[in-house]
Amino acid sequence: MGDQNVEVDLLEADVAEGFGDEWEEIDVSDTDADRIARKRDREFLEFRERIKDADQFKVEASVFDDATLGALYKLVQDGHVDAFGGPLSTGKEANVYLAAGPEGEVAVKIYRINASDFRSMRDYLEGDPRFEGIGSDKKKVVTAWTKKEYANLRRARAAGVRVPDPVAVQRNVLVMEFLGTDGQRAHRLNEVDIENPETAYEVVREYTRRLFDAGLVHGDLSEYNVVVHRGELALLDLGQAVTVHHPNHREFLERDCRNVADFFARAGADADAAEFLGYVTRAREGDQEAPEDAPTVPETDRDTDATTEDRP
Repeated sequence: MGDQNVEVDLLEADVAEGFGDEWEEIDVSDTDADRIARKRDREFLEFRERIKDADQFKVEASVFDDATLGALYKLVQDGHVDAFGGPLSTGKEANVYLAAGPEGEVAVKIYRINASDFRSMRDYLEGDPRFEGIGSDKKKVVTAWTKKEYANLRRARAAGVRVPDPVAVQRNVLVMEFLGTDGQRAHRLNEVDIENPETAYEVVREYTRRLFDAGLVHGDLSEYNVVVHRGELALLDLGQAVTVHHPNHREFLERDCRNVADFFARAGADADAAEFLGYVTRAREGDQEAPEDAPTVPETDRDTDATTEDRP
């Protein structure tokens, strides 16, 4: 696992105006998943029993309420998921499962309604203008968090940041591109030996700048949520990412820069947190244009448009 080559091609950023100055209010009213769960029709009841009996869901079945199962059912009905596979990762806030989609493997992220880190979620939601008026209802908070991750992924991809392509969202369930090979997830940076840490550092630094120019701060960036996939670096876990209008966005950004710079310095790169922060912020904050030594952005034939179905 320590001999993987890390290439550093960057995605081409789409041309867009007004990054960071616009947002859509997140709708947390009852979804089709809630209505399906309440209706409890025969097809849904049969689907629920199949899922709860499946080996990969048995351990966690108790955390999947009927509305969560209704969300999975709706995603199957809409053609986003054909069959479910085994777990890719489990955590306090969410479980991620491999699934078969119409065009190949996808990842299905299921946020727990009774998330143990519910309070930390609120720290990121409160102050984000997209989520005003959410209140303290747990279901609404987790639903908002899931739709927030979907919206953040869309914005990041439009800005030329390599993240999983978001496919669809229903209630507390997010379907997105699976980053991995043959059912095995892509390795995180902390799991590989980086042959050229200097260049890899420049790519992560550039992606952080692009996020910031798009009005977003990751908020939890480190070697644990940057992966190597098919010779590219990709950022994961944008659920907690906040807009630059969030009152704590600067604190979150400084922490991101410090975490990333410290990791790459240990890996042998000439990485400095203060320089990282200056590189990320100077263009947006009007000091000057982005540095001329920014990594070049080669052309790519990858389609960076997110699926339009089920957008919040």
